[in-house]
Amino acid sequence: MDIAIGEPDTNYTRLEQLLNEAVSADVKPDVIVFPEMWNTGYALTEIHDLADKDGARTKAFLTDFAQRHHVNIIGGSIADKRGDQVLNTVYAFDRQGREIAEYSKIHLFRLMDEEKFLQSGDQLGRFELEGVPAGAMICYDIRFPELARKLALDGARILFVPAEWPHPRLHHWRTLLMARAIENQMYVVSCNRVGTSGTTNFFGHSMVIDPWGEVLVEGDEGEAILRATIDLSEVVRVRGKIPVFEDRRPHLY
Repeated sequence: MDIAIGEPDTNYTRLEQLLNEAVSADVKPDVIVFPEMWNTGYALTEIHDLADKDGARTKAFLTDFAQRHHVNIIGGSIADKRGDQVLNTVYAFDRQGREIAEYSKIHLFRLMDEEKFLQSGDQLGRFELEGVPAGAMICYDIRFPELARKLALDGARILFVPAEWPHPRLHHWRTLLMARAIENQMYVVSCNRVGTSGTTNFFGHSMVIDPWGEVLVEGDEGEAILRATIDLSEVVRVRGKIPVFEDRRPHLY
């Protein structure tokens, strides 16, 4: 989706339109994912006024939608105000609208001055989705392979990555996501925003990548609803065929 910087009401309205379109498809989705900081965009100089206090508005909105439509939601990430701090947080909900996970971005992106306005998280994004071990990372996090590997070692078979990743680094985006899938032999489900914010252009190219590193679906630079079907037995098969985890020698590194 495109994101209106500094306009939460506009963004909640647009997200609801897209969510309704997604669940109206002939084949109803099991899981819906959307981009990073979708409620405010990177309106960092105003973020303390714009952020969702304790995530309350977002939680109520996504809980209700998940319940009504019986769908799992990996809720992108939002500017989430807690006390006098703002974090960049993913909230996830099951089909009954119960919150099953929250993860606040660990690695803040200095090129966009995140560290000047946001507080970094200090917990890993580990959770289970209908019994399936999963993980969450946000945007810049994918440049840190040890984080993805830790989630994989903890059992994750799917990695969800909401992002606001801009031009000119499309090659980095695609390469890093495919690398995280290949080296950890797991699915990577990424959702990147589109549109322009100030002088920054965001290129989309959301992707679902399988454990071999093959791209199952990829968007372009416009708003879109992408769909892919994943087979979790593929994770077991690939991990059995090339036993990367068994062949690790962590005592040397």
